[in-house]
Amino acid sequence: MGILLTIAYDGTDYCGWQIQKNGPAVQQVVETALGRAFGHGDFALLGASRTDAGVHALGQRGHVVLRRPCRVPTEKLAQVVNSRLPRNVRIMAAAAVPDTFHPINDCISKTYCYKIYNAAHSNPLEARYAAFVPAPLDIAEMAGAAAFFVGEHDFAAFCASGSSVKTTVRRIFSLNVIKTGDTVEITVAGNGFLYNMVRILAGTLADVGLGKTAAANIPAIIHSRDRSRAGKTMPPQGLTLLEVVY
Repeated sequence: MGILLTIAYDGTDYCGWQIQKNGPAVQQVVETALGRAFGHGDFALLGASRTDAGVHALGQRGHVVLRRPCRVPTEKLAQVVNSRLPRNVRIMAAAAVPDTFHPINDCISKTYCYKIYNAAHSNPLEARYAAFVPAPLDIAEMAGAAAFFVGEHDFAAFCASGSSVKTTVRRIFSLNVIKTGDTVEITVAGNGFLYNMVRILAGTLADVGLGKTAAANIPAIIHSRDRSRAGKTMPPQGLTLLEVVY
């Protein structure tokens, strides 16, 4: 049996989920903590989503493949590993999964939230978790534009360069825009997302909210498959991976 972890983290101080040469990664600190609990070399860890530098998570999933029986009971695993993790990373839950389980291939949906702090002046308490947009946003127009993204489309116009995926077709199950106080939340669920896709969707919706792009233009932008016609890639700190569903 393997173990499926639910992992939350503040991504501000990390170069992303996946281990790389240019800085500390969330996967690296989780593997280090697991090694102290299991014994180094007794496991492998694969994440469900490669969140980028500065991106946060409440519901990242990590699949632990055990090379020998685990000496820590599954129900105690979160407590044991959390005591060995830095304060900005936590295991929220752990559950046994079959040997046939795969954290990427078996995923049926992912949900992300992009936050924008929309006020005349920036808020230092929001700076780590929301992008700052000082000009007023038209939330009704943004919500109207969001409806055009729902369904199955070719999202090539919303994919950053450097991606090597076989297809840019994805299905969006829901995309909602709400504002509470000075915080705008763009919440999107889909069967998968392209490189920087959610941040580009957020940038495009922000352009609609600012009056730079009409909501009615969204279908044409999607159909064009032209990255230059979509909005900018919004900063990473506004993005949080909320949930991965199997």
